[in-house]
Amino acid sequence: MNDFPDLSLQDLAARLARREVSAETVTRASIARIEEIEPAVHAWQYFDPAQAIAQARRLDAQAPGGALHGVPIGVKDLMDTVDMPTTYGSPIYAAHQPQMDASCVAASRSAGAVIMGKTVTTEFATFHPGATCNPQRTHKADGTPQLHTPGGSSSGSAAAVACGMVPVAFGTQTAGSIVRPAAYCGVVGYKPTFGMLPLAGIKPLSPSLDTVGVLARSVGDAAFFISTLSHLPLSPLPAAAPARLRLGICRTPHWDRASQATRTALERAASLLEASGARLSDVSVPDACTGLNEAQMTIMGFEAALAFAPESQASPTGFSKAFEKFIAAGSAVDGTAYFAAQELAATARCALTAIFNDVDILLAPSTEGEAPAGLEATGDPVFNRMWTLLGNPCVHVPLGTGAGGMPIGVTLIGPRWGDVQTLAAADLLERSFAKKQ
Repeated sequence: MNDFPDLSLQDLAARLARREVSAETVTRASIARIEEIEPAVHAWQYFDPAQAIAQARRLDAQAPGGALHGVPIGVKDLMDTVDMPTTYGSPIYAAHQPQMDASCVAASRSAGAVIMGKTVTTEFATFHPGATCNPQRTHKADGTPQLHTPGGSSSGSAAAVACGMVPVAFGTQTAGSIVRPAAYCGVVGYKPTFGMLPLAGIKPLSPSLDTVGVLARSVGDAAFFISTLSHLPLSPLPAAAPARLRLGICRTPHWDRASQATRTALERAASLLEASGARLSDVSVPDACTGLNEAQMTIMGFEAALAFAPESQASPTGFSKAFEKFIAAGSAVDGTAYFAAQELAATARCALTAIFNDVDILLAPSTEGEAPAGLEATGDPVFNRMWTLLGNPCVHVPLGTGAGGMPIGVTLIGPRWGDVQTLAAADLLERSFAKKQ
């Protein structure tokens, strides 16, 4: 299995199902890759090779059943695991051992996945970084360290997938915690329609916004993984019918924040899709969507302050200064402002639904630019907040690198519950870009 890092999730799953390779062999290959690269990347909060091998051996003793039989995956350390500690990225929970799996973890086990370990999350899935480095660049040409953020909060998951430790890993998004790490690390990030996968057993940050998704090597793998867990027909992906695909280019109200790398990526994506037969048009965000980023921050802060009331009372000194400040700001939001933000979101969802009468898919920036240097911050989710608040499915597609040599890409957004068409369009873009390489 020396070619394991190059195999797609679907190819790997098919080989395992046919018993062409054992779960233990695949798991050992994953362990070897982790042990080789982890000292420089720090993608894992918890990793026990013996425990992973034991899981694989149990699976090898059974007939292949679920679609993920023997496939190694990463689980974000925001999700409860019955057999592994779960810290939520905080010293407050350093010794925390859940009594049950999170629902999505249980579903992946039922499908036969091998849980390789827990990937690093930022503190309570907010903005205080963990130890993970962006695997796309850890040193300068002269060998001296040069670190870049992997993004957050699904930092370890994005890094683990980017360097072939696992083919897929769970992520969650409340602002931009799937799309931004995917963009910075150069992998696919799929945030499904809000509510597609259950949140039970995941530490809540903002229940109105928290969404379970995946980091993967390809759009097809992301669709296969979420389809398996959700029991929805997302895979295999249908053809995107490019001759009929109506693509709306949405630069969002924050276009002035886009770097040249982001602007070039958006133009490249539009050109590739147009060459594939898509019909392009410019789309402006409706007036009803003005202020969505601010509304997202209001809702997130208000709900987080309530969600973390127990920790605020029992272990206030366990918070980082950044999280302490975040909770204080959320506590200062009154209920009237919160209700107004929720009302704006509801109005904006209706307005965006009307836009999807004229276009099938929106194309928008994923990030301001390439991953910033340093590990002190995780980047700004300015181009992600509004889509998370609206609840639409989003797929980040990597499109090479920017002038700085770090990954860059774009986000495709579909109507709520239009995940299949969103993934199909993303798959078309991915394939179109690959043909040009």
